[in-house]
Amino acid sequence: MKKTALVIGASGDIGLAICRQLASSGYQLILHYHQNKQAIEEFISTCPKQSILQIIQADLSDQADLNRFLDQLMFKVDCIIFSSGKTHFGVFQSASETLMDQMLTLHVKAPWVITKKLLPDMIQRRSGHIILITSIWGTVGASYEVLYSTVKGAQNSFIKALAKEVAPSGVSVNGISPGFIDTKMNRHLDEAEREAVISDIPMQRAGTAEEIAHTVLFLLDEKAKYIQGEIIKVTGGWS
Repeated sequence: MKKTALVIGASGDIGLAICRQLASSGYQLILHYHQNKQAIEEFISTCPKQSILQIIQADLSDQADLNRFLDQLMFKVDCIIFSSGKTHFGVFQSASETLMDQMLTLHVKAPWVITKKLLPDMIQRRSGHIILITSIWGTVGASYEVLYSTVKGAQNSFIKALAKEVAPSGVSVNGISPGFIDTKMNRHLDEAEREAVISDIPMQRAGTAEEIAHTVLFLLDEKAKYIQGEIIKVTGGWS
């Protein structure tokens, strides 16, 4: 029987790369996206129709939309990949409480409540995978990205704690911590800023969304099942 993967943030660069890898590996997909419907439609046009079980649009930074998303989930899920998110650039003191609430809901509460809904079935079946795409900034922090660093740090703690709690039940919980990846999130940088970042990376290049997706597939492989509560850095040596 084919396994079912729920991909949160399927329309982003990393989310799409993960979806392509999962579809080519025989997974059935439940796709979540917020705004980029065109990217979802383009992806669907390239993969077998039987690979797509459901598509759900929702703004997971909004509590009402988050509740609506939960109500629409109707399939049993073998793995959840949290790949959605947004950053905020600016000095900390300029951040509004509204923005703080949105960042917390999107990055922390949404993974909490989605996992809470789907986890009981995984525990009953003694099988399941939960993977969060976090960030290097969740470990080392970043000036001008205090909110993003904070919520990504919370994701890291969630991974480590939940992994210990559910390991006896056969459920795997891990994270992937990307460094500087060539995605839309980093395309606000001009060429000089980009070169300055890359010069600090030992491998002297940005990572790719496909490299993150390959790491997801590695964690889903049965041969990796003894990996639990880990946050795998995919940074090209940057730290």
